[in-house]
Amino acid sequence: MRGSRTLRGWWADLTDLVLPAECGGCGRARAVLCARCRAALGGAPPCRVRPEPEPPGLPEVHAAAPYADEVRAALLAHKERGALALTGPLGTALAGAVLAGLREAWTGVRGAGTGEAGVGAAGAWGPVLLVPVPSARGAVRTRGHDPARRIALAAAGELRRTGTSARVVALLRQRYAVADQSGLDARQRMDNLAGALAVAPGGGGLLRGGGALVLVDDLMTTGASLAEAARAVRAATAAAVESRAGPGTYRRARSAVYPAEAGEGREERTTGSRMAGRYGGGDVIREVICAAVVAASPDSFEINRN
Repeated sequence: MRGSRTLRGWWADLTDLVLPAECGGCGRARAVLCARCRAALGGAPPCRVRPEPEPPGLPEVHAAAPYADEVRAALLAHKERGALALTGPLGTALAGAVLAGLREAWTGVRGAGTGEAGVGAAGAWGPVLLVPVPSARGAVRTRGHDPARRIALAAAGELRRTGTSARVVALLRQRYAVADQSGLDARQRMDNLAGALAVAPGGGGLLRGGGALVLVDDLMTTGASLAEAARAVRAATAAAVESRAGPGTYRRARSAVYPAEAGEGREERTTGSRMAGRYGGGDVIREVICAAVVAASPDSFEINRN
């Protein structure tokens, strides 16, 4: 009997290693995510989101779900408790947000001033680079993994499975350590992150290849991290263009593609997030056209109700 109980205990321990002991969202069902929590994460189409206040330079961002309840629990379980079985569902949700952003950006490029619907089929924007916002090195050591990069890899796999060429590139690096963001308001987060990111040495070559570049993260609250990531990529893009074609080329190209118009929206004026073209020597330069996250603060979804 004792041996039988020991065997049952051993089998239960082994099962817990292979199968989740509880749902990552609600904590009830023995499942990675139960049906209700999967619906909360990916049951509705991804939405355009925008924080208030909106940090300067924030590209257009799409999110799969509001950061609340089961979605919040799942992201925290993956990030802080190492519930890696959640990587697949979270990656699928992120892939949906990436596609939503690409479709909207493609509509803007193809339809601007022409009246075209311009919604391209999957892959019409060329190969997609998913660029995760890098986590602080200390946080990665503490957690034992980089949550945003892990989810991005899963999203790239889902995109390839559904016909979109995609890969993850560690394009960005932290130039210096920043303070813990928790407890900081929107302005403090922007000040904390200002100039903190840069394109890694040798990363400029990845900006010359055509296709789309999408910034990705697991969560957007104030948008400060995504805005800083976009700034770093734009700075590297400008440097790559002007090193080959001369000073002012990048600025002139942007002005030609995005002339100032009376009816131009605030986000188009400030971010220049939809951009495609050839600059100098026939090179096709990647530009940040959108960003995507698994979840965003519920208030940022209000943009869709205005």
